[in-house]
Amino acid sequence: MDISSNRKHWKICGFHLNSIAGKCFVLASLALFIRAAFLPSFSSFNSTERNSLVFFIQNRSMSNNNDEVGIRKDKFLEVPQIVWGLNNQKIAFARACLTARMLNRTLLMPSLSASLFYKEMSLLEPISFDKVFQFEKFNSMCKGFVQLGRYSDLTNRTGVYELLKGSGRKWTVERDLDQLRQHSRDSIDEYEVIRIVGKNPFLWHDHWPVKEYAKVFECLVLVEEYLQEADKIISKIREIGTEERSKNEFAHNVINSQQVPYVAVHMRIEIDWMIHCKKLEQRSNISQICSSKEEIMERVGNIVGLKPPTIVYLAVADSLLEDSSILTGWKEGLLPFEKKKLGVDGIYKKYPYLIQSAIDYEVCLRSDVFVGNSFSTFSSLIALERTQKMIRMGDTSSCGMEVRWPSYAYNILGKSNGPQRWMTNMSASSLKAISYGSNEISC
Repeated sequence: MDISSNRKHWKICGFHLNSIAGKCFVLASLALFIRAAFLPSFSSFNSTERNSLVFFIQNRSMSNNNDEVGIRKDKFLEVPQIVWGLNNQKIAFARACLTARMLNRTLLMPSLSASLFYKEMSLLEPISFDKVFQFEKFNSMCKGFVQLGRYSDLTNRTGVYELLKGSGRKWTVERDLDQLRQHSRDSIDEYEVIRIVGKNPFLWHDHWPVKEYAKVFECLVLVEEYLQEADKIISKIREIGTEERSKNEFAHNVINSQQVPYVAVHMRIEIDWMIHCKKLEQRSNISQICSSKEEIMERVGNIVGLKPPTIVYLAVADSLLEDSSILTGWKEGLLPFEKKKLGVDGIYKKYPYLIQSAIDYEVCLRSDVFVGNSFSTFSSLIALERTQKMIRMGDTSSCGMEVRWPSYAYNILGKSNGPQRWMTNMSASSLKAISYGSNEISC
């Protein structure tokens, strides 16, 4: 018997269903049906949101077809040298990573800046990313999300396309997003390298939610040398804390069975900061930005649950190290130390500004209690990372309860005349509140 004579051949619009063309027709028809079924809810997006969603779907689909980890390794994005303070540089780096992700490209490892842009022009020297953060660990931890590449990875087969970032009031978020979308198209996407020129990445428009920034920040791990320096400083703080508690008869039986806690306070009272924050208060009509030395001391002293004696590490600018008044006036039982009194200022002096700030950041990040200013990028990124730690431990909403990594904003009055408890809003649609400061801190 001829088997083929018994096979049924169903036809629709001239196509055999068991043919490749027939199967494609059915899939296309199914897609049109699904699109029609969900069109009402999809049309509720505004035009920018809808275009962004379409672009995202197309981009992710293209990523999955090209590379098993989601980001192409044969197409690259190059950005300008990253400048300003450490944490503005971290935000700029994350924004560059997310821009590369949106274009489905690997970010060429950028240069950071070893000193403050506006204070030490003569010392403004580029420093390679991998001299500050661990390159391989970054790629390992962020695999499938964002990717860093080296210039040695380039083949130089198709040249470089230069993309000029827009600026000024007329350059809106929508125009910036449209520009990125245009540069993902075939005629430009064929270039091996897209080089963005004309603007510091920190000033680029923001198109990404806090959670995506947080993912990039989680992958930033200091090189081992600087982690070891931070370890030395933290050990010194806890050692002094142990000595002080051993003098207290009540604490004597417990100091060997648990880690002696310390409080870290990011104390922003420098003259230039006070001038800046006063102007900011006037422009924004917000009074909760500046805090005097006395206000910080009083509010930190009113944090509920601090058990004396407790070491208070003051993360302050070097210009304040000669000001002995920052060490006096604290509540009894709180023992203030800054790097000079602690005897670790020699560690910091070995390094340029960027590294000093990175080490201090690590010391504050790992403190048992952190207190900072919500309009400071340094403080805001620490609060964000500590919020992430709390979430990983299962504390998704813990403003009013005992937690392992509490953070406070001393510029905002909280309970018992203390500082306000601080958690980052991880569901925020952009990093604006962290980039430029806010008195809306979730708790």
